[in-house]
Amino acid sequence: MTKAEIVKEIAKNTGIESTTTLAVVEAFMETVKTHMIDGENVYLRGFGSFILKRRAEKTARNISKNTTLVIPEHNIPAFKPSKSFSSKVK
Repeated sequence: MTKAEIVKEIAKNTGIESTTTLAVVEAFMETVKTHMIDGENVYLRGFGSFILKRRAEKTARNISKNTTLVIPEHNIPAFKPSKSFSSKVK
Protein backbone atom coordinates (compact mmCIF):
# COMPACT_ATOMS: atom_id res chain seq x y z
CA MET A 1 0.00 0.00 0.00
CA THR A 2 1.38 3.40 -0.94
CA LYS A 3 1.03 6.75 0.80
CA ALA A 4 -1.43 7.87 -1.91
CA GLU A 5 -3.61 4.81 -1.27
CA ILE A 6 -3.54 5.46 2.48
CA VAL A 7 -4.59 9.08 1.95
CA LYS A 8 -7.37 8.02 -0.42
CA GLU A 9 -8.73 5.44 2.03
CA ILE A 10 -8.61 7.79 5.03
CA ALA A 11 -10.33 10.52 3.00
CA LYS A 12 -13.05 8.06 1.95
CA ASN A 13 -13.59 6.75 5.50
CA THR A 14 -13.66 10.17 7.19
CA GLY A 15 -15.21 12.35 4.49
CA ILE A 16 -12.31 14.81 4.70
CA GLU A 17 -10.76 16.18 1.50
CA SER A 18 -7.76 14.33 0.12
CA THR A 19 -5.56 17.45 0.25
CA THR A 20 -6.30 17.93 3.95
CA THR A 21 -5.76 14.23 4.63
CA LEU A 22 -2.45 14.33 2.76
CA ALA A 23 -1.32 17.30 4.89
CA VAL A 24 -2.20 15.40 8.09
CA VAL A 25 -0.39 12.23 6.98
CA GLU A 26 2.68 14.27 5.95
CA ALA A 27 2.64 16.13 9.29
CA PHE A 28 2.38 12.83 11.19
CA MET A 29 5.34 11.32 9.35
CA GLU A 30 7.42 14.49 9.78
CA THR A 31 6.65 14.54 13.53
CA VAL A 32 7.69 10.90 13.94
CA LYS A 33 10.92 11.52 11.98
CA THR A 34 11.76 14.67 13.94
CA HIS A 35 11.32 13.02 17.32
CA MET A 36 13.30 9.94 16.30
CA ILE A 37 16.13 12.13 15.00
CA ASP A 38 16.12 13.80 18.43
CA GLY A 39 16.56 10.35 20.03
CA GLU A 40 13.00 9.87 21.26
CA ASN A 41 10.78 6.82 20.73
CA VAL A 42 7.19 7.27 19.51
CA TYR A 43 4.51 5.11 21.13
CA LEU A 44 1.06 4.61 19.56
CA ARG A 45 -1.06 2.55 21.94
CA GLY A 46 -2.86 -0.31 20.19
CA PHE A 47 -0.74 0.08 17.04
CA GLY A 48 2.96 -0.09 17.89
CA SER A 49 6.13 1.81 18.67
CA PHE A 50 8.67 3.53 16.47
CA ILE A 51 11.88 2.87 18.37
CA LEU A 52 15.60 3.41 18.00
CA LYS A 53 17.77 0.31 18.20
CA ARG A 54 21.41 0.77 19.17
CA ARG A 55 23.95 -1.12 17.10
CA ALA A 56 27.28 -1.71 18.82
CA GLU A 57 30.62 -0.94 17.23
CA LYS A 58 31.91 -3.84 15.17
CA THR A 59 34.76 -4.83 12.91
CA ALA A 60 33.88 -5.70 9.32
CA ARG A 61 35.95 -7.20 6.54
CA ASN A 62 36.24 -6.31 2.89
CA ILE A 63 36.94 -9.74 1.45
CA SER A 64 37.98 -8.57 -2.02
CA LYS A 65 40.67 -6.20 -0.67
CA ASN A 66 41.42 -8.32 2.42
CA THR A 67 41.10 -5.30 4.73
CA THR A 68 39.18 -4.63 7.92
CA LEU A 69 37.29 -1.53 8.94
CA VAL A 70 35.54 -0.44 12.09
CA ILE A 71 31.84 0.41 11.88
CA PRO A 72 31.04 2.81 14.74
CA GLU A 73 28.04 2.31 17.00
CA HIS A 74 24.89 3.87 15.63
CA ASN A 75 21.10 3.97 15.95
CA ILE A 76 18.70 2.25 13.56
CA PRO A 77 15.00 3.16 13.39
CA ALA A 78 12.64 0.22 13.85
CA PHE A 79 8.95 -0.48 14.28
CA LYS A 80 7.66 -2.83 16.97
CA PRO A 81 3.96 -3.71 16.56
CA SER A 82 1.72 -3.94 19.62
CA LYS A 83 0.60 -7.36 20.86
CA SER A 84 -2.98 -6.82 19.68
CA PHE A 85 -1.77 -5.73 16.23
CA SER A 86 0.61 -8.71 15.95
CA SER A 87 -2.05 -11.20 16.99
CA LYS A 88 -4.48 -9.90 14.33
CA VAL A 89 -1.86 -10.16 11.59
CA LYS A 90 -0.95 -13.74 12.55
